[in-house]
Amino acid sequence: MERSTADGLEAHPVRGIVGEALTARATIDEHGTVTGWSDGAERLLGYSSAQIVGRPATTLLAEEPSVRNLPPLARLPRWHGVLDLRHRDGRQVERRVLAHHRRPEQGGTDWLVVSALDGAAPHPADEALVSWSFAQSPCCSMALYDTALRLRCANENMERAQALTEAEMRGLRVTEIVDQEAAERAEQSMARALETGDPQYLEHYLRVAGEAREHAWSVFIAPLRDRSGRVQGVGLSGHDITEQFWARKRLQLIAEASKRIGSTLDVTRTAQELADMAVPEFADFLSVDLLTSLDEGLEQPSGALTKAGSLLLRRIAHQSVLPGIPEAVVAPGEVDEYPGSSAPAESLRLGRAVRHQVGDPAIADWVAQDPLRTSRIREFGFHSVMSVPLSARGAILGVAVFLRHRHPEPFHEDDLILAEELAARAAVCLDNALRYSRERATAITLQRSLLPQHLPEQAAVEVASRYLPAGGKAGVGGDWFDVIPLSGARVALVVGDVVGHGIHASATMGRLRTAVRTLADIDLPPDELLTHLDDLVARLSVEPASTEQTAVQGETTNDVGATCLYAVYDPVSRRCTLARAGHPLPVLVNSDNTANLLDLPAGPPLGLGGLPFEAVEVELPEGSTLALYTDGLVESRDDDIDDGITRLRQALTRPAPSPDALCDSVLATVLPQHPTDDAALLIARTRALTADKVATWDVAPDPAAVAGARRSALRQVEAWGLTDAVFVTELIVSELITNAIRYAQPPIQLRLIYDETLICEVSDASSTAPHMRRARTYDEGGRGLLLVAQLTQRWGTRPTPTGKTIWAEQSTAPLYHAAAY
Repeated sequence: MERSTADGLEAHPVRGIVGEALTARATIDEHGTVTGWSDGAERLLGYSSAQIVGRPATTLLAEEPSVRNLPPLARLPRWHGVLDLRHRDGRQVERRVLAHHRRPEQGGTDWLVVSALDGAAPHPADEALVSWSFAQSPCCSMALYDTALRLRCANENMERAQALTEAEMRGLRVTEIVDQEAAERAEQSMARALETGDPQYLEHYLRVAGEAREHAWSVFIAPLRDRSGRVQGVGLSGHDITEQFWARKRLQLIAEASKRIGSTLDVTRTAQELADMAVPEFADFLSVDLLTSLDEGLEQPSGALTKAGSLLLRRIAHQSVLPGIPEAVVAPGEVDEYPGSSAPAESLRLGRAVRHQVGDPAIADWVAQDPLRTSRIREFGFHSVMSVPLSARGAILGVAVFLRHRHPEPFHEDDLILAEELAARAAVCLDNALRYSRERATAITLQRSLLPQHLPEQAAVEVASRYLPAGGKAGVGGDWFDVIPLSGARVALVVGDVVGHGIHASATMGRLRTAVRTLADIDLPPDELLTHLDDLVARLSVEPASTEQTAVQGETTNDVGATCLYAVYDPVSRRCTLARAGHPLPVLVNSDNTANLLDLPAGPPLGLGGLPFEAVEVELPEGSTLALYTDGLVESRDDDIDDGITRLRQALTRPAPSPDALCDSVLATVLPQHPTDDAALLIARTRALTADKVATWDVAPDPAAVAGARRSALRQVEAWGLTDAVFVTELIVSELITNAIRYAQPPIQLRLIYDETLICEVSDASSTAPHMRRARTYDEGGRGLLLVAQLTQRWGTRPTPTGKTIWAEQSTAPLYHAAAY
């Protein structure tokens, strides 16, 4: 090439004419005035720049173009066509013109009009240019094949890729040049192109003889036609798209990570999802280890680790391309100690990912201290490692280690960026799971602390209970149960369920359970107790919520609802009185081993207010089983509640040596593996007091009858062999009967019950209850109940349908009374 010394423009390779003069160029403004004129334009039409600039462009036209040849130019970015132009000497010149409409952001709104002076006719050098472009194409590997799919020509890139010359490949098919499955696919596509005449497109990821590593190839196959349109061969061009392939692969992995990692709020499963996603697509082995300090709920702030000392990490998950994960040196759940110079400790200390080859000093020095790791590296051929910290919300959680031993390629810088992205996404999910686990553990601990820690000793029933929190994301609920010893050897059985889940539901449950125990302590009948509980829930519903309370898990404190079942069983009469507030019906298993639902009035759920509750009294045979439960036990599956109750009834009829064993059998049969709601179960097997353990006397409303009642009671106590209880019993009987005769109304009845304690009861027809008070120095009365309270374990009064009963309970342990004095 020659260059003009005047303006530095390239000269034409054949004619030696300056390259700029080979194109006629003109600029025309929006008003159609010529504003620019090149030397090529002067050569084309004979006008000099001074002669044409500033004149209308229509001066250059031999004739006006037709309207159909000129569409609305103002809206076009470009126009091309053939124009008849007028030379300065008057002759007509027909030229192909290309006009560009320049926009304001390009520096103006005019038109740039160009026309090549000698581009219309082929040049003898064109064939050489075509040949050179094929042979020297820098962007792709190209080859030409005949109709027998035999190679005829190959360019230099194809020769380098195959490490063969064109002469060495000429006459061979693709499958004979490249002995891989990808070659068979390419040859099939070439045959299809010959048959259909349609281009074919393929993508391959393979290593060929001329490559040092595997590459991704985009292969385009097109039929080659002669001038008559007949297919005479096939052209194949291959573009190396390795970088684009891996960029796309990384984006796919990140997108997959968004879908697969964090599908649950389980720490172990979340870590395993990271490992399963990265292996084998990205790494051959991956381990996820968390700081052991997280076991106690202690977070390690970023930047707090130093090089001094070692690091304790617990293996949470790992994955391998090999079955059985034989590369692992730490089992899931185990703790391993990492020196401060190790790769995991280094990445945690720096707060960023680090990449090493196994032969690097940082890795060699670390594994030299661990013979097992050294042997695994040699055995499996590990060659590349990345250690990526897992940190979220300013706290360090642990580290993910990526290793390769089957991938021939070491990790690159782009891989480091991808690993950091995957670890960042996984760390947020792990942090969410850890926080959820801690909050759930706190809520469960709170709820279990509000439930009975152990069931109290009592003689009326043999009881067993179970409480299972929900296994889903809903959190713990407000299910509860209780067993409350009552006066007269009776017992109250309670099961309830607060609407909702979370800490607020647990706290509400605790308040209701406390209220039930308080109301049971004053021996309210079941229907009256539920009425008082209904008032309490209604008041809780209108309590204002604090900002902190409403912020916890989106809960609100002014939306309280609950159900409850309350039953009182008397082992003396074997009568059970029950009432329910919107709660599921209890199941009674009779002595003939049939299980049926007790027919109780439904009653409204607690908190609605204004509607009455109704109690039902039934007689229970000795040894019968009463099952109380919450709806989570029978509604945990995707079927109807009736099906759940049917399963419960069937499970309750199965033989079991004790209520405790029966609880386990019921839960194993009725509950699914992962219940979606809390479930509480209370099973009570009834007992009965025999007639020789109960003595009853009617007492006349005469002060003289006190002595006779006292003598009868003392004879019965001595008959039971309770000689240590004679004195206190005599005092209690005298005081309670005297009060009944003096202040109450007949009929008056005295009853002694002997079971684990000795119970003395005096009933009358008055509803007025006595109150203990401190007598003043000169008061004649007011000391009797004080003595009764001091000499007994407990005493109290309870309403009856016809009046009231005053009772006192004393221990039958030897020397109790002497110790009391």
